[in-house]
Amino acid sequence: MIIALVLLVGLLIGSFLNVCIVRLPHGQSIVTPPSHCPRCKKPIKFYDNIPVISYLLLRGKCRTCGLPISWRYPLVELLNALVYLWVFRELGLNGEAIIIMALCSSLIVITFIDLDYQIIPDSITLPGMVLGLVVAPFFMSPMGDPLPFQFLPQAGPYATGLLNSCIGLIAGGAPLFLLGWIWEKLRHVEAMGGGDVKLMGMFGSFLGWKSALLIIMLGAVAGSVVGVTLILLRKHKAENVIPFGPFLAVGAVLTMLYGTDIVSWYLGLLRI
Repeated sequence: MIIALVLLVGLLIGSFLNVCIVRLPHGQSIVTPPSHCPRCKKPIKFYDNIPVISYLLLRGKCRTCGLPISWRYPLVELLNALVYLWVFRELGLNGEAIIIMALCSSLIVITFIDLDYQIIPDSITLPGMVLGLVVAPFFMSPMGDPLPFQFLPQAGPYATGLLNSCIGLIAGGAPLFLLGWIWEKLRHVEAMGGGDVKLMGMFGSFLGWKSALLIIMLGAVAGSVVGVTLILLRKHKAENVIPFGPFLAVGAVLTMLYGTDIVSWYLGLLRI
């Protein structure tokens, strides 16, 4: 029953994520107007807005105009539900798991928007930084981060956690900002968008400084592998830009769920 509930909540929230993906890049409200067909603009009835099921029953077409509905809508709904189930199987159902589920949902929105428009909305990352500073000190970060050096030895756990979250915010955004600035000075082209910097700041505020650095490393590895593969397959030109946000999102999910295991595995390789 709990698994069914997790999947149901994931599907329902996934339906809302579709609204965010469509409207946020254009600065539109995610509350009004109600859901409508993007082609004929007719409002969608509640029975035609059931996640995944309605899409299958309608055979991927609008009931009113008969034009095709993008396959992305059920994909996002299913993806969000499966991610929720994944988090639940790894962490159970507790406060930490709920925060990670919420972060994963925001990453799904960011990924699809970045793929379509090469932007990461400030409406997600800026409030995310603030929320991370408020919430993160109450939970242990995935890496169990101690402070990089001893601050305020007499401070309570909340003050220590808040300071670690602040350091994480800076440590997350600063490396990408510095790399982008150096690349622009050397090549006179933009290499790292401000959205990526803010996204990493959000990760750092939630997850701490060590997790932020691991996310950057995993994102860079994933981006390099995909980029080189696409170039070899002649699906992409080396001079063209590949959005980095989706790869940072992958690195963040892996870090949130398996950060300690990844670091232990890597250190084991170094000992060899």
